[in-house]
Amino acid sequence: MAPRKSASAKQSTLAPTASLEPASTSTRKPWIKKTTVEVVLDQIGKQEKKVADMRAAVAHEERELDKLQQAKKVLESK
Repeated sequence: MAPRKSASAKQSTLAPTASLEPASTSTRKPWIKKTTVEVVLDQIGKQEKKVADMRAAVAHEERELDKLQQAKKVLESK
């Protein structure tokens, strides 16, 4: 049987790295509250991109299916 590591060994290896850096040197952008209209427009944009990606994936799969069907016809003709 392999020896098990103790819980304290796991905790020491999972020390947070954020505590090593001072908070005053943060380069984060300030949070700007979005209006409801901006939120909805962002959601619409994300959904449009998602649908476009899915359409591209479906078109690729249809091309692959056509290739396989052509190969099937060749194999069945022999």
